[in-house]
Amino acid sequence: MTDQVSYDVKIWALKSRRHRSGKVSYRVRWTVAGREFGAPFRTFKLADNFRNDLISASKDGEGFLVDEPGLPTSMVHKEVPKPSAFALACAYIDMKWPDASPKYRRSLASSLTGITVSMLQGEVTVDGKELRKALTQAFNKTLRDEGLPADVAAVLDDVEDVCRHANEFADPDVLRSVLSGIDRNINGSKAAPDTVRIRRVALRDLLDYAVEREVFDTNPLEEIKVKKRSYEIQEVDPGVVVNAIQGRMLLAAVRETHPELVAFFALMYFAGLRPEEAADLKRSNLPVSLEGAGWLTLEGARPEVGGEWTDSGEASEAGPLKHRNAGARRRVPCASELTALLYAHLVIFGTAPDGRLFRGVRNGGRLSSSVYGRAWAAARAVVFTPEVAAGQLGKRPYDLRHAAVSTWLNNDVEPTRVAKWAGHSLTVLLRVYAKCRSGGEVSALEKLERAYSAT
Repeated sequence: MTDQVSYDVKIWALKSRRHRSGKVSYRVRWTVAGREFGAPFRTFKLADNFRNDLISASKDGEGFLVDEPGLPTSMVHKEVPKPSAFALACAYIDMKWPDASPKYRRSLASSLTGITVSMLQGEVTVDGKELRKALTQAFNKTLRDEGLPADVAAVLDDVEDVCRHANEFADPDVLRSVLSGIDRNINGSKAAPDTVRIRRVALRDLLDYAVEREVFDTNPLEEIKVKKRSYEIQEVDPGVVVNAIQGRMLLAAVRETHPELVAFFALMYFAGLRPEEAADLKRSNLPVSLEGAGWLTLEGARPEVGGEWTDSGEASEAGPLKHRNAGARRRVPCASELTALLYAHLVIFGTAPDGRLFRGVRNGGRLSSSVYGRAWAAARAVVFTPEVAAGQLGKRPYDLRHAAVSTWLNNDVEPTRVAKWAGHSLTVLLRVYAKCRSGGEVSALEKLERAYSAT
């Protein structure tokens, strides 16, 4: 804890709030060197006594700590109000913010929203949708630092007043109810396994942070018995992977309706790029030769995320490759057919000012997923019968990446090399594409047959 103190202290009047349940809560607010602090209380007497202690310390000329908990030095070692689970979550995401990618910030905010809602023990003045919207803004450090709108701030005051204290995570019944809450969506349906996994990882990390903040001695999740869950990496269903004929027919359909996007989809189909990698591809990343097979050199990605989650304020700003440090590169094969498509795209459509091949129609920013998603849906409707189009075959543009990786594996490219090209670990690659390697069972059966025949 820092020893820095200040005598620039302002103590505000008590703030009361009546909840729908009829209960009234009270909040003491004060500032130290311009930094605001607050403490919630269930009764007027407790709040008033605490406020009077602050006033007395200020009148006696005591210095107040500039950092948490913002108390006069004589009160630091006294029993002070525990932070709410909401306040703990805000402090946690502030700690994570500087080193987190924009996409991870948004994902973490979503997880913390679900955790906080599960820790509320009273009603707020808005419905569930508006509550989650306000919490998502609260878990955006940039927006919170700039100052949230008055209506959002009012909702968050409600949240602070009815939220359990962070130390109540240690109550097994409370923690089990939180786990149950984050396992479900807002409409009560069971959340997808990967969503549950992400939320539980966030909860564990939040409680580890609480241990650092000395809210607990050990992580409460280690102390309770819960149903053990196994989260397997989702395998690619071969039923979504288009074959060579279907892939080319789809690209031909795109050429007829959205010629500016043919090369974009071809990058996923032939080179296995993720959409955010294709969106950031520049002229300088292409093969040197205008003809024949070569290599694409990937240097970054441009995930689709709002400007409020980025440091620059730019929507979908460029960042490093997935699971790579800034400056890392990855080489992927560029078939001669893809090379021809890319250079034809350059001749016809040119590039954005920064050299990107693909850009938004209106402002030249990132190519929107809604734009290329509609183009892909139109191509499927042209190529497939209504029955096939209603199914999962090539339903998402991302399924073209699965087609590329499956093609590499099924043409005897070593898995280690395929993993390197795809930007996966070898373990993840083999698990994800286990069902897409054609002929594996036939080959294994033939080997066993030869083995038995030899005995």
